[in-house]
Amino acid sequence: MSKYLYFSVMFSDEASFHLSGIVNRHNVRIWGSGNPHEYREAQRDSPKVNVWCGLMHDRVIGPFFFTEKTVSSVVNLDMLENCVFSQLEELQPHVFLQQDGAPPHWGIIVRSSLNDHFTGRWIERVGPIPWPPRSPDITPLDFFLWGFVKDNVYRRRVSNMDDLKARMTTATASVDADMLAGTWCEIEYRLDILLATKRAHVEAH
Repeated sequence: MSKYLYFSVMFSDEASFHLSGIVNRHNVRIWGSGNPHEYREAQRDSPKVNVWCGLMHDRVIGPFFFTEKTVSSVVNLDMLENCVFSQLEELQPHVFLQQDGAPPHWGIIVRSSLNDHFTGRWIERVGPIPWPPRSPDITPLDFFLWGFVKDNVYRRRVSNMDDLKARMTTATASVDADMLAGTWCEIEYRLDILLATKRAHVEAH
C-alpha cells in the first residue's frame, strides 16, 4: 500500500471489551496507557461485548456492537451491509476499506460483497491490495483507538453491559480532529520506518 493512500483508507477492526476491564482482539490483549486511576478487577470468564469500529483520517465510524458472542463471516457481513456501507455512501467511490486477516474477514461471502461495494479498493491479505498479516504496528485501531477507549471506559467500575456500551460510545465520540491528525502523522512515521527497514516492526515514538 502506498504511504499516501492511507488518507483514503478506512481502517477497521473488532475487539472484545469485558466487564472486568480486559480488552482483547483476536486473542491478543490490548493495553491502555497505564492510567493509575483505571479500575481493574481480576475475573475469569467475565461477560463481554464484541464491537467494531472504523477509523479514517477525519472521522470515527461506529462503534457497532455485535449481539452474537462469536463473530463469523456471516455475522461480519451482516454488520458491514447493514451498518457500515451506508455510512460510506457519500464518500464513494473514493474510500478504500482495510481489514486484517482474521477468518471472519475473508470468507467467500464477505469477499464477494467487498468486490461489489469496494471493487479493487479493499485491503486485506487476500484482497486486491495486500495487507501484511500480524501488523498491529501500522493499524491505528491497534496502536491508538482501542487503548484510548480502554483508558476512558475503565476509569471507574463498569456496572453492567449497558453501562459498558454507553461508555464505549462516549469514548469513541470524544476522538477529535487533533487526535486523528496526530494518529495519521504516526501512521506516516511508521510506514516510513517500515520502508526504511524492509518491514521490520515499529516501536512507538
